[in-house]
Amino acid sequence: MSEDPSESPAGDNVHDLESVTVVVCAYTLDRWTDLHDGVLEAARQLEASGRAGRVLVVVDHNDDLLTKAGELSGPLVDVVANTRRRGLSGGRNTAIGLVDTEVIVFLDDDATPEAGWLEHLLFPFRDQEVLITGGAATPRWPDDATRPVSLPAARSGRGELDWVVGCTYEGQPTTLAPVRNVMGCNMAFRTSVFDTAGLFGEDLGRVGRVPYGCEETELCIRATRHHPDAGILFEPRSRVRHHVSPDRLTWSYLWRRSYAEGISKSAVSERTSRQASLSTEMSYATHILPRGFLRELLSAPRTRGRGLGGAFAIASAFAMTGIGYVVGHFAIRRNRRKQEGTPR
Repeated sequence: MSEDPSESPAGDNVHDLESVTVVVCAYTLDRWTDLHDGVLEAARQLEASGRAGRVLVVVDHNDDLLTKAGELSGPLVDVVANTRRRGLSGGRNTAIGLVDTEVIVFLDDDATPEAGWLEHLLFPFRDQEVLITGGAATPRWPDDATRPVSLPAARSGRGELDWVVGCTYEGQPTTLAPVRNVMGCNMAFRTSVFDTAGLFGEDLGRVGRVPYGCEETELCIRATRHHPDAGILFEPRSRVRHHVSPDRLTWSYLWRRSYAEGISKSAVSERTSRQASLSTEMSYATHILPRGFLRELLSAPRTRGRGLGGAFAIASAFAMTGIGYVVGHFAIRRNRRKQEGTPR
């Protein structure tokens, strides 16, 4: 891989992609406007790129949405039903089984690409040692709403807890850089990854509104194990606007999502290793969160107490994630004992 990932690859290692499939998994009619806009914009950028391919919409066990999504079908857009286990991972795996392009791009059904999204996401693949790329996501707040106290933000505009609403958070790279894993709402994989590392774990990830995750983290770790010298790159210039629904602005969602993240992280640790599954999180917990907590706390006098709310949000989200991790760890051990018939 090129020593400086911000530079264009050179030499015999350069290869421009000829074919791409953009996959959008959807499960609810509530996101129809976002799905419609995102699919059409993805198709427009794919067509403008001159590459062969299509946008593939996978509907997750919802007949009404499957019928409605038929309106999107066209020369560059196909709509299919999830034929595997219900959930985001099952939908993605359905798409993988139907695709024969060089790269598969995954876009959330509530994310709308910005200008240049696709080209920036695909450019690093000119280096044939790059296997996976990921882009950034900026929050699009509901109409007449602004950033809530429960999601404090640094001067950069990124919040330490923006991952709670599926967006790029404080601490992630600001230029093209290697990362352990990419975010699910805006990512791309060489199709060959699934031949060697396998598919998304269908017992991980979001199912409907249940806010579990980490299926892409676990797959990225598996891919690295199979290809130790391969590249996983984060390209912040590839941006999508991620719609934040009103229910995700609440304290209850912050805590529920944080707890679910802890549960998911414990599952990834079980499938990989604690070191691999928590390497990024340790730096985040020991550097990014304390810095954000102190910033919010010190800002309280000039923000009429809003800083106190931000500090509480960071501390409580960290605590709920930790509780989820411990609960998940012991649940996994208990289930393993049951399966093995080991007495308590």
